[in-house]
Amino acid sequence: MPLHMTKIAFGAKSYADLAGWYEDRDGIALTTRYRPKRYAELVGGSLYWILQHAMVARSEILEFRETTDGRWNILLEPKLIRVHPKAKRAHQGWRYLTQGKAPKDLAPGELAGDAMPGRMVRELSKLGLV
Repeated sequence: MPLHMTKIAFGAKSYADLAGWYEDRDGIALTTRYRPKRYAELVGGSLYWILQHAMVARSEILEFRETTDGRWNILLEPKLIRVHPKAKRAHQGWRYLTQGKAPKDLAPGELAGDAMPGRMVRELSKLGLV
């Protein structure tokens, strides 16, 4: 089973902002200072985007590539897949996420995300309602 990772969608104010990052792009590359130690397990997994304290979408991790200045690019599939919102505290950088803790994809036509703000998802999950 592949390993996943989470990252804050810093600068995105809504799901529409996040989706805009993917529009008309052939590939998405995130730059990080250090290659994750478990990078081989992450290839084939997904990067889950955190927006307003909830994981709301994911993209498949295709590969890790070193840049000329010693940093690392995380290459992502240029397709954003919505998931069932799941509460997640903010953090710096990225964090690992196991398959069992990853939210499920939304079915075609199923609604979520902006309809339920992340803070509401977090509070409802504390109560065991989400």
